[in-house]
Amino acid sequence: MLPDIENLLQLQEADREIRRLNEEVAALPKRVAAIEAKLAGTKAELDAAKAAVKADEASRRKYETAIQDLQGKISKYRDQSLDVKTNEQYKALLHEIQFAEQEIRGNEDKILELMVNAEARDKQVKAAEAELKAEAAEIEKEKADARERTAEDEKQLAEWNGKRDKLRSGVSQDLLRHYERVSKFRGFGIAEVRDQKCMGCQVMLRPQTYNEVRSGDHIVFCDSCQRVLYFNPAHEIAMDRAPQPAKRRTHPKSDASQAWFYRPDYGEEGEVFLVFTNSKDRSSRRIYATHTGRQLGDTLIREGNYRLSFPEDLTDSAIRLNGHWDEEEMDMWGAEMPMTALDALQADLRAAQAEFLSKDHSHSKHEQAEAPTSEHTAAH
Repeated sequence: MLPDIENLLQLQEADREIRRLNEEVAALPKRVAAIEAKLAGTKAELDAAKAAVKADEASRRKYETAIQDLQGKISKYRDQSLDVKTNEQYKALLHEIQFAEQEIRGNEDKILELMVNAEARDKQVKAAEAELKAEAAEIEKEKADARERTAEDEKQLAEWNGKRDKLRSGVSQDLLRHYERVSKFRGFGIAEVRDQKCMGCQVMLRPQTYNEVRSGDHIVFCDSCQRVLYFNPAHEIAMDRAPQPAKRRTHPKSDASQAWFYRPDYGEEGEVFLVFTNSKDRSSRRIYATHTGRQLGDTLIREGNYRLSFPEDLTDSAIRLNGHWDEEEMDMWGAEMPMTALDALQADLRAAQAEFLSKDHSHSKHEQAEAPTSEHTAAH
């Protein structure tokens, strides 16, 4: 293996580790911010519960004051009833007394209701206080862990950056520029060749290119993705192995609520996986790097079905893939999908591409079979 290739492989490992550490450092503050947001929500609940208690206390004082005022009126009306001279005046005062007594009973009922609710209010306040205390302790622990983890990550970053600088100096400048340019758009810049196929873009190599990579005499680039190619004899599959019957690929349902697509030409990002999810009257779109599983940008939400909402993404180059994960599960992925999901999508992509090539090959053979007949007919 050429020294440049060996150095590039180590450089790619360093680049991946540096990217992982940078993403981890960037994710830790977001994690703490999410806990702080939850803490703020709990504090708001506590404030609301305390405010409700104060409001109930104010209402109770208001009703008690009203009762005192009404009792004063009743006493006044009774004193006045002793001095009335007509039956009509007496009845009028008696009516006022009865009305005041009715108002007193209404206020007493409201006070009783507040007293019953007071117990529930107290429980709410105590529960919110306990939750706030627990979350405050949790966030302090998370902050301490984040500071410790960040310090460790930054230490490792410094070490990896040092290794990266040394490795860069061991690669020719032209090759280094090519590697970094491809890495920027495709996630990584060097790919292994297996079974005459570039493992980066899964495209079959021309026999001449394949033989050049196997020989290891000079640097060879993939004609499709432009990655630097290398060959590892240990991974070569024996040619005399009995061929295994290929499993028939299942096709995704056209009316599924979620749809995954592969795009080889998604702007500056290059190769990406797109996932669209329909939910009621809206749809969402997420984008992931095909080779790293890293999420590109934020989740985009639009009104309507995804086919109508994201027509610019569904180009002729898009390949529909099998796959379904709940939005809640994808939210938990964070900045990068798990390897199980990435492997499943890449495997289905390879199957879809092989299926397309098989159909194209069959179509070509069919055309060749018809060619003599056409010539024969033309001759007549």
